[in-house]
Amino acid sequence: MANTTGEPEEVSGTLSLPSASAYVKLVLLGLIMCVSLAGNAILSLLVLKERALHKAPYYFLLDLCLADGIRSAICFPFVLASVRHGSSWTFSALSCKIVAFMAVLFCFHAAFMLFCISVTRYMAIAHHRFYAKRMTLWTCAAVICMAWTLSVAMAFPPVFDVGTYKFIREEDQCIFEHRYFKANDTLGFMLMLAVLMAATHAVYGKLLLFEYRHRKMKPVQMVPAISQNWTFHGPGATGQAAANWIAGFGRGPMPPTLLGIRQNGHAASRRLLGMDEVKGEKQLGRMFYAITLLFLLLWSPYIVACYWRVFVKACAVPHRYLATAVWMSFAQAAVNPIVCFLLNKDLKKCLRTHAPCWGTGGAPAPREPYCVM
Repeated sequence: MANTTGEPEEVSGTLSLPSASAYVKLVLLGLIMCVSLAGNAILSLLVLKERALHKAPYYFLLDLCLADGIRSAICFPFVLASVRHGSSWTFSALSCKIVAFMAVLFCFHAAFMLFCISVTRYMAIAHHRFYAKRMTLWTCAAVICMAWTLSVAMAFPPVFDVGTYKFIREEDQCIFEHRYFKANDTLGFMLMLAVLMAATHAVYGKLLLFEYRHRKMKPVQMVPAISQNWTFHGPGATGQAAANWIAGFGRGPMPPTLLGIRQNGHAASRRLLGMDEVKGEKQLGRMFYAITLLFLLLWSPYIVACYWRVFVKACAVPHRYLATAVWMSFAQAAVNPIVCFLLNKDLKKCLRTHAPCWGTGGAPAPREPYCVM
């Protein structure tokens, strides 16, 4: 059973050697820490250094990477110490509350940020003109600050025993004490996490529905049409003429739809959602949805275990299931960089630029062959 005395457990006598399962835990958590720290650091440096990545989605990704890296650097060493000392807490009760607060803070922060990212992904596709105009650096900063504020609001009350942060021996960490529901005051916190994940997937579902309904609509293709004196025929002929003129392919007089309109050609072209932009937005959408889906898959077993403890009094959570669920939640801190480098071509391109030996054996990448006619 969980330690419910309110005080961290002290190690009595001499320090015993870790068991085989403890060695496995130490190796796995060490691997998770190394991958998380290295991957999130590399990804953060790429976003900060590459001007091409100074966009709203990558600012949000930078925030997620920094949070996961800090979680790995602050919270996981205490778990390592707990496992090393036979699943016992050798530090003070105050440090237990601080570590638990940080762990819950980063968990809720990831959930809030993923929800905000899902909303911005929907806006980028369904309302691109509004998104391009409003999603500035300051807007991104405001969204990130809002996510951190809400996360602190969710994680801070248990510090004052509105809910309790205690060392849970079966989990090797300081976290919520999940008691039977008649004496439970942490149910609302876990319920909020589940609601956030459900809302995030609902937004992505709405985005998929929008794309399905508009699957026959094609964005503006910046390709010059063949015509003479701006004579176009068929549906959308006037719009095609205007698009070609704005894109710089026009010859001859200005199309009638643009007469009397004073606007900068570059600014006007930025309001058009072209094929490349659509592909880029969809690529980012797939990447962030993969991150969201992995967050759900890796945290769901632990959430189920928490509700099991709250509502099922007659049967305890199986130890193997609980241990697996806890270490899956730890692994979530290391998966984001892997997903990003696998699914995002821009990040892979930037990584190859700054690390030319990666994947090329030290030789420069060959140019694409071309044929001289």
